[in-house]
Amino acid sequence: MIRIVLPAHLRTLARVDGEVKLDVESPVTQRSVLDALEARYPMLRGTIRDHVTLTRRPFVRFFACEQDLSHESPDTPLPDAVAMGTEPLLIVGAMAGG
Repeated sequence: MIRIVLPAHLRTLARVDGEVKLDVESPVTQRSVLDALEARYPMLRGTIRDHVTLTRRPFVRFFACEQDLSHESPDTPLPDAVAMGTEPLLIVGAMAGG
């Protein structure tokens, strides 16, 4: 069971409270987790990654086990702690401004 923490605006859009828990088959990668998340919550399609290219949106970041995984390949396996469900995958809306 994979645990995912979404930013507040995406939790509201998906109508969920707290963490999202999903069954994801091995290998557990950013791509497989996001595919499962968008399949279960279709209203999130296009909010985390582009509809066509499936690349991460510019102001979205992925963190797990105190590491920024945002620039990793979508097919790189996530840390074992995430795959086992002991640590969540954090999807964070980046802040920008001046």
